[in-house]
Amino acid sequence: MVKRSDISDSVAFSLTMSFRWLADTFFVKRYGHRAVVLETVAGVPGMVAGMWNHLRSLRKMQPDQRGWIKTLLDEAENERMHLMIFIEIAQPNVFERLLIAFAQFVFWHFYLILYIFFPSTAHRMIGYFEDQAVISYTQYLEEIEKGEVENIDAPQIAIDYYKLPKTAKLSDVIVAVRKDEQGHADVNHGMADTLKD
Repeated sequence: MVKRSDISDSVAFSLTMSFRWLADTFFVKRYGHRAVVLETVAGVPGMVAGMWNHLRSLRKMQPDQRGWIKTLLDEAENERMHLMIFIEIAQPNVFERLLIAFAQFVFWHFYLILYIFFPSTAHRMIGYFEDQAVISYTQYLEEIEKGEVENIDAPQIAIDYYKLPKTAKLSDVIVAVRKDEQGHADVNHGMADTLKD
């Protein structure tokens, strides 16, 4: 995790921990359901930031000099695939599906405003989000290893997406997803640093 070095980073960290508290309070140890809601929200930042950089490139009639558009849109697609995988695992009920739609609507607008006016803070916050996702998936894995959560067969969508063996289990999926999240954390922290420099 990146050290908080200024007000922008501190705000990003505080926002992240507030969202973390909400997730911990609402889901407790229902990791599959937590993953469904959080991956819905996690799919927003890459799309918002990718779209904003795309539109800026069009407005300025300049190429994507940093090469961020594809990276950000790929991140959004990867998070969407995480959602598709965990929907198969957790089978969200009607209330959770409504919560997903509401969370996505609210977070989309919040993040768009944050990204337009404070892009460095926005990327840093997502870096912290992803750091917390790594922690959550590690806890999920520990619950499986302790036998508190059943290590079910991996859904076919995860086997296909990650090219896992047909005998893959939920634990294998979580390891793969956690690796993605660590990569997203590193990329967003790097983007925040670039914008600051």
